[in-house]
Amino acid sequence: MINFEYDVIVVGAGHAGCEAACIASTMGAKVLLLTIDMNNIAQLSCNPAMGGIAKGQIVREVDALGGRTGIVSDATSIQFRMLNRSKGPAMWSPRAQLDRKAFVQRWIAELQQQENLDIRQDIVEGLIIKDNQVQGVKTQLWGNIFAARVILTVGTFLNGLMHFGSIRLPGGRISEKASYGITEQLVSLGFQAGRMKTGTPARIVGKSVDFDCTELQFGDTEFNSFSFLTTSLNQRKQRPCYIFYTNEECHQILRDSISEAPIYNGQIKSIGPRYCPSIEAKIVTFADRTRHQLFLEPEGENTDEFYLNGFSSSLPLDVQLRALKTIPALRNVKLFRPGYAIEYDYFDPTQLHPSLQSMIYPQLYMAGQINGTTGYEEAAGQGIIAGINAVLSLDGSSRDFVLHRDESYIGVLIDDLVTKGVDEPYRMFTSRAEYRTILRQDTADERLTPYALKFSTASPLRIRLYTSKMNSKRALLDFIENYSVKPIQVNPLLVSNGEKPLQQGVKLKDILLRPRISLNQLIETLPDLHDLIKALPYYQSDLVTCVEVAVKYAGYIEREKMEADRVKRLENIKLSRDFDYGSIENLKIESRQKLQKILPETLGQASRIPGVSPHDISVLLLWVSGSSVSRGNKEGKTKNTL
Repeated sequence: MINFEYDVIVVGAGHAGCEAACIASTMGAKVLLLTIDMNNIAQLSCNPAMGGIAKGQIVREVDALGGRTGIVSDATSIQFRMLNRSKGPAMWSPRAQLDRKAFVQRWIAELQQQENLDIRQDIVEGLIIKDNQVQGVKTQLWGNIFAARVILTVGTFLNGLMHFGSIRLPGGRISEKASYGITEQLVSLGFQAGRMKTGTPARIVGKSVDFDCTELQFGDTEFNSFSFLTTSLNQRKQRPCYIFYTNEECHQILRDSISEAPIYNGQIKSIGPRYCPSIEAKIVTFADRTRHQLFLEPEGENTDEFYLNGFSSSLPLDVQLRALKTIPALRNVKLFRPGYAIEYDYFDPTQLHPSLQSMIYPQLYMAGQINGTTGYEEAAGQGIIAGINAVLSLDGSSRDFVLHRDESYIGVLIDDLVTKGVDEPYRMFTSRAEYRTILRQDTADERLTPYALKFSTASPLRIRLYTSKMNSKRALLDFIENYSVKPIQVNPLLVSNGEKPLQQGVKLKDILLRPRISLNQLIETLPDLHDLIKALPYYQSDLVTCVEVAVKYAGYIEREKMEADRVKRLENIKLSRDFDYGSIENLKIESRQKLQKILPETLGQASRIPGVSPHDISVLLLWVSGSSVSRGNKEGKTKNTL
């Protein structure tokens, strides 16, 4: 019997690691979080912002499960915006500018106050593997530390190599050490690894910027938040961002120096993010464009340091400076530090179960950039799922917590990773989710807080607010469905908004369905509705948004739910992981090969593997039916398993 010092060890204290450690310890596990640098926990390595298109939805989902990213972001935000307001509500996405240093300090406080959680500063050099089981980690300072489960969330640190033009420096981030040994050990044990690249722009000295040559971008004036626990704005000074553009002179300097760009001269051979290209990649890919939009984002509430969004580069420092100085707002620019690219190791995520558990070593989990993703939000989403599943597996049961594609963006993210793999750093977009109307940012708590209740990761405050909101939503929807409105009550409002006046009384729902009429307008117009709102146990702006969208988009929502239910039937058909797909001659050769590589756990997952056709799924369905009947005859019962 092994005497484990911890239930779970989390290696790496980035966004995935912090969420994994917090949720696992909240569930009662004894957890150790290991980090190379205690001062850089949950570092915002690239831009000082959280959320964005589809990413904001993930932050709200992490929060609904009992995570901390949303809480910490709300407490340290210096600007909040709800993006895509001009589009349908399925596209609305929260985003916040954050105070970089305050964000780190708040996360450190969250971790240090967490019960069942220890934090140590050390470098992990490998895993302890005995009797074909992962039993802990080997570290430089603390030596061998034993645990029943290990979660790797090492970000860009595995064999990290930074590129500043021709200058190459080892490191996981600027001025931080790289990590060696883990990749080499895992590859020797049969894991498939690869290299990826990401980059970050220069940091600008604010007093060197001519802000008169920029366009101001302010945050929203109305209250919004990531966390469902946040009920008021923090007291931090809110700061604007600034917009300006590159020009042809800038582009020409970059073109003339393209041979010095590591991504084009062969110095960097790994894969970079297509959807967040460097400035040198932009001028090559979009050669006909005469300018590219740039954003200058404040790094904090009081700092003079700015992040130059849109100008990621690994060109030599002098080239970056010369190009930037052609832009009117930056004609006298000074840099705190230059932009750079970084290469790092990742592991093919198709080697993981949907629980993020390793197929080779069940005691090992992986989350974050080690799985080929990019972004704080994608990392946090994986971290909380890995943490929950690591704890669930401790009692030896076969329970896995797997979110489906119609339940969350986190479910879409992980299903894409383990089913399709990655050929570039994976970034979440709303277009990746087929059930966007269901997966709106305003319904994350409705969809996922029941899981937090199930796993005991919901605080008493969360339980109280969630219960109040659900009761309030039902009461408000019931009122809208049944309350009768007379023409005299609403005709002035209808006419002033270009809507046809009523000739006779109708239900309030019929008024709200009119495109130019909002629920807030009706609350101001109808005293009975206003009184109901004031009497509700929960009244926040997100309740009004959620109810209004539920009414106006009821048809779309119902259609998506019906389609999701139809597809989910395939998810209920289990596939054995030891089945030999090569033996099914009616499958295409490509399908046999891909099915054998991925080893899908359900027929639904099999249907999403690129190259597996609907005909192949029909063939598998016949095999499922045949094998079930055969086993049912022998065992006196029917099993839905291949």
